[in-house]
Amino acid sequence: MRLVVLGGGGFRVPLVHRALVGDGLVDELVLHDVDAARLARVREVLGRPPAPGSIVPRGTDSSGPRVSATTDLDEALRGADFVFSAIRVGGLAGRAIDEQVAHAHGVLGQETVGAGGIAYGLRTVPVAREIARRVAEVAPQAWVVNFTNPAGLVTEAMAAHLGDRVIGICDSPYGLCRRVARALGVEDARFDYAGLNHLGWLQGVHVEREDLLPRLLADDDALRSFEEGRLFGSEWLRALGVIPNEYLHYYYDTRDALGDDRGAFLLAQQQRFYNGEVDWETTRLEREATYMKQERDSLEGGGYEHVALMLMRAIANDERADLILNVRNRGTLSTVDSEAVVEVPCTVDQGGARPNAVSPLPGHAAGLVQTVKAIDRLVLEGTYPAALAAFGLHPLVDSTKTAKSLLDTYLDRHPELAYLR
Repeated sequence: MRLVVLGGGGFRVPLVHRALVGDGLVDELVLHDVDAARLARVREVLGRPPAPGSIVPRGTDSSGPRVSATTDLDEALRGADFVFSAIRVGGLAGRAIDEQVAHAHGVLGQETVGAGGIAYGLRTVPVAREIARRVAEVAPQAWVVNFTNPAGLVTEAMAAHLGDRVIGICDSPYGLCRRVARALGVEDARFDYAGLNHLGWLQGVHVEREDLLPRLLADDDALRSFEEGRLFGSEWLRALGVIPNEYLHYYYDTRDALGDDRGAFLLAQQQRFYNGEVDWETTRLEREATYMKQERDSLEGGGYEHVALMLMRAIANDERADLILNVRNRGTLSTVDSEAVVEVPCTVDQGGARPNAVSPLPGHAAGLVQTVKAIDRLVLEGTYPAALAAFGLHPLVDSTKTAKSLLDTYLDRHPELAYLR
């Protein structure tokens, strides 16, 4: 099987390769990137044998798929069975600009939430659409797994050309459910989770006919045992009656989150790796240790690659899997239309991912989902007036004058946004 990674010069690509080693599912791994130097550096990392002490899956050897690299998109796509889209339009320098401009205006700059997320989406959507068009033309048989943020927005943009053959993934819901199950001491639970990417809530933890979430919410010690419980606090979680995705921190605690300048940090840190000054593993551990560092349980890493591998295996081998994914709504959430991409539990097999029934969102969550989805649609419209409305209507941008200044400043700083002029 041929797997293509778009954004193959990205820092996290070795994690994908590590997940494939010894698995046997993928025979050929093709890396594509527009930056030949970054592509060569990552290719160099993949060509090295495992470091002493590296964890190799039990019962396997260290062999992995054949690896090749190219800067030609069509060459990469031909014959693809699966395509991982993990691009970053504007690179980390673009993310740093997003944050700097937002902070200078006194608003949140996080890359998927608020002003930073809108700027990132406006840069990324045109490129994602073109990729989707090329996949549909060159590799119509391929399944596209979208890693690219803002994941829900980008998946919806690509779905206009690929339909249900594009599926968005995020490790946040997977990690939340795994931590909640560990706090409750249960296995094989069914998780009632719903919302949009980086805007979702866990509403139930069902084992047989019992919902264990009320028990968890009543137990301060259990809540303190995992990241989201510490991040939001037991009193607030009981007031909500649900457990939010960690990214709701930016909505619920905006004042505390305003100083986030992660992009500038990662830009400087990863440049040292790409310059050959420090090795990949050291850089990775430093990256993980500094992510929401006040609440992290471990340095186990993102987990995107594991979710993607479970998804890919379910489709390729027709092995049923239940995963929380970004797919078209199809009536699952009454708060948004059928074509809207939502983040919900899905059943996956060779036919793709089908959303499962979920509980209706509580009013406070439903209203936020409707607002953010409306802003996504304005970004997808791709005009100056729509972009201005997207900034001005976002709940984390508190002034229409600020919204216009944000948009105009981003237009000046990002050449990729010239199409809006």
